[in-house]
Amino acid sequence: MNNTGFLKTAFIFSTFLISLVTAEPDTLKKSKSVTTFVNAKWESTSLVLELAEYLALESVDLFWAYVDDVNSLKTSLELLKTDKEKYDSCIGVASGLLAPAQLRIAKLALSMHITSPSVQMFMEIANNNGARDVQCDTFVAIASRLICDNDVLRDVLKSSTYYDPEEHKLETYRLDHYYPSSNNKSLTAILYGELGTTDFSTKHKILADYADRGIINYIVRWNVKPQGKPKLRLSGYGVELQLKSTEYKSQDDSTPKDSEGNETFTTSEEEDENDPQNQIDGFNFGRLKNLFPALRTPLERFRRHLSEASEELAPLKVWQMQALSMQAAAAVLDAHDAGGDEALKVLTSIAQNFPMQTKSLIHVNVPRAFREEVLYNQDIWASSLGLRPAEPLLLVSGAQYDAEEVDILALLAALREDIGPMNTLHALGISKKLINTLMSLELGESYTWEEYGLDIRDTAITWLNDLETDDRYRRWPSSYMEMLRPTYPGMLRNLRRNIYNYVIVIDPISKLSIAPLKLGDTLLKHATPVRVGLVLAPIPDRSHDDAIIEAAVRSAFNFVAQEKNSNKEAFYFLSQLLDSSEQNLSLDQIRKQLRRYINSQDIDDIIAEDSEYNFGSQLTQEFVSKIGSNKFPEVLVNGVPLADEGGNSVTQSVELLEEALVGALSRHTGRLQRAVFRGELSDPDDAVEYLMKQSHIMPRLNRRVLASESSQYLDLSGTAASSEFFSEDKIHRLLHLTGRDALATALPLLRYFSKPGKPDKVTQTIWVIGDLNQKQSRDLLKNALIFMRESGAVRVAFIPNVDGSRTVDQSFNKVILAALAALEPAKATSYVVKLLDDEGCHERQDCDILPEIVPALNKYEWVLKAARVLCARSMHLRAGSRAVVHNGRIIGPFEDNEDFGLDDFTLLERYSNQVYADKIADVLDVKKKLRNEVTDDDDIEADAVLTPDTRLKLTAVLASRNPRVRTPLPVGLRTEHSMIDLRPIYDNEAAIEIVVVLDPASTAAQRLAPLLLVLRRVINCHVKLFLNPQDKNSDMPLKSFYRYVLEPELQFTQSGASTGGALARFSRLPHAPLLSMELRTPANWLVECVKSVYDLDNIRLADVETLVHSEFELEYLLLEGHAWDTTLGTPPRGLQLILGTRDRPDLMDTIVMANLGYFQLKANPGAWTLRLRPGRSEDIYEIVGHDNTDTPVGSTDIQVLMSSFRSHVIKLRVSKKPDKQHLDLLVENDDKNSGGIWNSIASSFGGGEESEAGDDTINVFSVASGHLYERFLRIMMLSVLKHTKSPVKFWFLKNYLSPSLKDILPYMAQEYGFEYELVQYQWPRWLHRQRDRQRTIWGYKILFLDVLFPLQVKKIIFVDADQIVRADLKELVDLDLGGAPYGYTPFCDSRKEMEGFRFWKQGYWRNHLQGRSYHISALYVVDLKRFRRIAAGDRLRGQYQALSQDPNSLSNLDQDLPNNMIHQVAIKSLPQEWLWCETWCDDDSKTYAKTIDLCNNPMTKEAKLSAAMRIVPEWREYDTEVKALMARVRRGLYQHQDHDQEFEIVHHEDTTSSEKDSNSVTVVLLGHESAELAIDAATPMIAAVAALEPLRAHRAPAAPAAQPRAPARVRAQRRVTPPKFK
Repeated sequence: MNNTGFLKTAFIFSTFLISLVTAEPDTLKKSKSVTTFVNAKWESTSLVLELAEYLALESVDLFWAYVDDVNSLKTSLELLKTDKEKYDSCIGVASGLLAPAQLRIAKLALSMHITSPSVQMFMEIANNNGARDVQCDTFVAIASRLICDNDVLRDVLKSSTYYDPEEHKLETYRLDHYYPSSNNKSLTAILYGELGTTDFSTKHKILADYADRGIINYIVRWNVKPQGKPKLRLSGYGVELQLKSTEYKSQDDSTPKDSEGNETFTTSEEEDENDPQNQIDGFNFGRLKNLFPALRTPLERFRRHLSEASEELAPLKVWQMQALSMQAAAAVLDAHDAGGDEALKVLTSIAQNFPMQTKSLIHVNVPRAFREEVLYNQDIWASSLGLRPAEPLLLVSGAQYDAEEVDILALLAALREDIGPMNTLHALGISKKLINTLMSLELGESYTWEEYGLDIRDTAITWLNDLETDDRYRRWPSSYMEMLRPTYPGMLRNLRRNIYNYVIVIDPISKLSIAPLKLGDTLLKHATPVRVGLVLAPIPDRSHDDAIIEAAVRSAFNFVAQEKNSNKEAFYFLSQLLDSSEQNLSLDQIRKQLRRYINSQDIDDIIAEDSEYNFGSQLTQEFVSKIGSNKFPEVLVNGVPLADEGGNSVTQSVELLEEALVGALSRHTGRLQRAVFRGELSDPDDAVEYLMKQSHIMPRLNRRVLASESSQYLDLSGTAASSEFFSEDKIHRLLHLTGRDALATALPLLRYFSKPGKPDKVTQTIWVIGDLNQKQSRDLLKNALIFMRESGAVRVAFIPNVDGSRTVDQSFNKVILAALAALEPAKATSYVVKLLDDEGCHERQDCDILPEIVPALNKYEWVLKAARVLCARSMHLRAGSRAVVHNGRIIGPFEDNEDFGLDDFTLLERYSNQVYADKIADVLDVKKKLRNEVTDDDDIEADAVLTPDTRLKLTAVLASRNPRVRTPLPVGLRTEHSMIDLRPIYDNEAAIEIVVVLDPASTAAQRLAPLLLVLRRVINCHVKLFLNPQDKNSDMPLKSFYRYVLEPELQFTQSGASTGGALARFSRLPHAPLLSMELRTPANWLVECVKSVYDLDNIRLADVETLVHSEFELEYLLLEGHAWDTTLGTPPRGLQLILGTRDRPDLMDTIVMANLGYFQLKANPGAWTLRLRPGRSEDIYEIVGHDNTDTPVGSTDIQVLMSSFRSHVIKLRVSKKPDKQHLDLLVENDDKNSGGIWNSIASSFGGGEESEAGDDTINVFSVASGHLYERFLRIMMLSVLKHTKSPVKFWFLKNYLSPSLKDILPYMAQEYGFEYELVQYQWPRWLHRQRDRQRTIWGYKILFLDVLFPLQVKKIIFVDADQIVRADLKELVDLDLGGAPYGYTPFCDSRKEMEGFRFWKQGYWRNHLQGRSYHISALYVVDLKRFRRIAAGDRLRGQYQALSQDPNSLSNLDQDLPNNMIHQVAIKSLPQEWLWCETWCDDDSKTYAKTIDLCNNPMTKEAKLSAAMRIVPEWREYDTEVKALMARVRRGLYQHQDHDQEFEIVHHEDTTSSEKDSNSVTVVLLGHESAELAIDAATPMIAAVAALEPLRAHRAPAAPAAQPRAPARVRAQRRVTPPKFK
């Protein structure tokens, strides 16, 4: 179009817009939207500190380099005025430390505030260590003092040698930031402060100087005083608006006050032209607004006009829904033709607004070729990966992630771990294709240290039986197929094969050997299908007398074996000998026992030390040395040592050993069954040969080698400084390099011993570190050189690690260095081995020194110093320590008496080849590989020949990655018509391979599509998107709107201030349908709504002016765990745990359930202590072991640091105390369980510690969601209170309560005199989760009854929110349930016209119930003691897990499940009058009704509200009364009419007079969570009451995050009679 035509069009369009401007305002409706966001409980943390914590995750060196660089900034951060300036300054520092790809992901981490919990954790630790009492912001904890003044600090440091480090020991943690040169045995100094401040910089320089000199152990922690900042805005979660069924009206008719109606949010001046909300009916309003900024207002009015016309859902016919998934996929594919990421944008728009997109999608044509290719690929997905149509898949560098519930934090952590190695490989010059191939390798250990075994094909083992040759077993079958025959759990199959081998390695004179010998005896006598072997271990360094006795026992054993021609007889002899001796074994006892087996021979000749029968000790010594343990007895099962449990030796008793053996045999059985099933083990194969050829069987066991961790690998990715730093005059500059940079600088300067040959063939690099003045260091170097000569492709370097003392002669270390420098590598090797063979020559000073190395000897004094700096900063080794570095993996430091021999080097080579080296070599050394048409565009060929140093770096980088299972793409996938290929954006960077298989019309697409858009901006990735739509739909595939809250980078205003943060905004929503909001947060977030005027469970935009706004808060982070009773081998069901701080140890508590031993506790960032709860749990049990905690060495308490938004799962091992083995935690009629705070899963309101619940208290449990049901709930509560004189305590599920209900509950408790508690439990991640909110609430009603309430609550009555009670519930409390754990009311049969709707009288239910009643879940009473005793909760959860996988089962979850389990968990049928429902019960029976339930009527579909007013006459009266109370509270006119209200007067003894007047006290109203008010002591009590009334419980000041205030109990109880109701 020419310019004239364009201007003409613009003029006409402008004229049209002007007409819109002059139109009446009422003709255009207001735009309506829904917004929400989530805040943390703590203030926004400093971005400077968040970035420091992020760099600490990357590398310790990067952290300290960042600290130094920030301290060295020309303009201190505290002088910068705006948030933007501080952010840019920090990012500028980080850009010098990180590669561009790493910097982008760091910006995303800052946007998400991923490390904010770490910062907050350190601030809470600071508060716990006296930060509140210190007047300065930056201080140092040292020598039991908190020091602010720098001069005082210097004085203390100068006199540090006078302080005993043990006496002034400070509590430190694994997550602390230790200065690299710190000596952990010296005096500890902890700097608390804020990085970027002048005072912090000054103190840091002082402390770093002393740490570099080894005088102190220096640690940094953050401390920032509260500054009144807004709370931290979070991201990384989703918000869903579900279309809600309106079959039954569930909206409240009350109209809320729209206090947020005028609330606005600033929008960007520049409109997003790609925003789907700006594209309506062919108009791109984003582009129009940018082209015509003066017409933004009329353009927005026009957009709203078109939007209103299209913002309603069009009803679809069934046939129109059938192809919706295919049509959505075709629309996404069409958008790919536009280039860029347009396909992802369209995918996001379709998935997140699917209900609104359907009316346009039904017109999309699905090409035949596309559909055929999709169906073809679906067959391949199903056959190779078991992927069903429409099922999603997400692969990142081959590692699979859950595409349904994407854990963004885990995904970003994995990406961060991948990006660093990829950048290192890219910097080495490796091609992008080769990088992707190497990154997709499945490297790492397949086994833990406990799973490795020793080859038992050894003549040192004396076998006592042989299942394959002994006549005793000849009738047993010998086919391995017998392994697949079904049998009882734990039962061993009688198979005539040596598939189970039990080897006992014992000290032949120790009483500790009795237990394994007895178990071996049992196995033999009962013909168990286990081969038993025995090794008599020779113990070195015995006393002379014990050595004589050992020789006598060995000789006697061998004699009996030969005399009787039976190893078994010799075994029985030994068992009886050890069992018969009451004290230490003696020669007389041996003689006495041996006489039973001898007639004429001289016994003394047999058992003499030089007896001909004293043989085999050398063989057994060699075998025992391979085990890698000097602890006896030791038991091997198929070569694998039985691991001890929680510090308790499994061989200490027959019972423990038998239990451990059964568990081990069960694990081996599973492996063997899989091998037989897969055809890997067939009848011609020898059993032992097969077992010993497995990859976990090693020639010897050495924990140093086989227990690998990623942290053991050195960081070789540093930037090399000038090689001049390693020169005599510039060596001091090494101290200014980070550890990894110093290593990178030294790497090309190292000289190596090697064999003759080309250096490019080297695949193993070994560094031997030590001081050759020590014999063990000389032996270590000698063994390494011998190994190098016997193996191929190995080079060895020596790095001296000597003490800097001038009094020690270092000539031998200098000789070795000089030989490496002056001689050829092969010649140097021969010469040094010869020197090392001449042991002691350097002490005699007669070593053979070659003339050519003499000139170099005096030049290496500075090299020793440089090497010492390298060992200290890069390898964290103390002077004189020995270690071995193999391909970048540091093994050591070795203990003084620990050897690392030639066999250990051989083991190290085998282990490394198995774990990573062979797989890397296959890629690097093989030129041609099979081609995969999907993952590779061309054949992969190795790059040019790699230098040994490059190969070393490459191997170290790849081997250090955490092991992950990598899933290759199936071969044969077609990609022409159904795959979207998004190439990497940055050509100069390596790209991460991301493969996504997705149905655009699925919940997975709602989450993944926006995430992929952000990842495309942040990381350089190559995305392959395979469309996997459902071929035919029977219903609407997606019935919700969705927003994913995630920003790639922090946003700032034009003034430089930080914006409010990320939020979810829904616009262009349909006005008529009913919507329900659901937050999709990480599984360990406990989030609650803290602000919302509207009912978020029933949002109808037609009833709203403009905006539905809500605010949520991250109330707690979940600490999860699994507990295991090591004695019984089962979870300790009913065990109570408490979590708290040192000062308040019982802030949180919980109960362990039998399912997986699972428990959960609420926490926030900080340091926490986990203990058994005092009382019965602590009396019976003790904690014997734990994993994944942060407990310092030597600490008696289990400590857990909450430092991340990610899940924290710990493992506890407990056992009963020796004298408590017979006791049961849940024993009947045992009330020794004292009360206590119950707030890990419950928040209570009121004061004081909880006491044992009285028998007369009625405990009522109920759940409600949405304003209508909360209105019903309040009325139900009144109806309960009106009909009883007993004390009542209500328990409400907190998860779904609105802020308005939580606000009014304290006033109701005060007005009507009842107790209440809000219980809270997060749905466990391992239990199948419901997506629909109503079904989730149903699950909470029934699945967690055993863990929701404290143990002292004996009975609980569940009453539906929409019920009205007309009788005293005390009758149900006193009702005998006849041994059943709970009682339900059966459905009525009396209303005959509803007979066709009684589903339980036909089909499945009629057959299943077998004449029993089908019970309704609106009212039930639970005997919690009986419920827990029979593990009813665990059974219900198990059945639920099995049935809930089928979406068509458990239609009415809360009542279908207990009725389904009626044969396993009995139900007591309550009298019919306890629940009357008009739908099912006739009118005559209403007269006797004790409760009335407002059941839905499937015939009339009458709304609940109208039914309540019609059916229950008193309902209006209750409703009016509650509304009147709420109105009084809202207007601030609330006056409690019963002046017998209890108060608690608490004197603030710890408050200084400057903070509060000495005559004032605090009045705590026992009905509020923490409502406190300082009132003058002379104030009349009535005035005090009036002053307290406007308080709201949830508006009370929050306690510090790491110490959530322990909510106390409500005690607003009536004194004499119930209050009068008007």
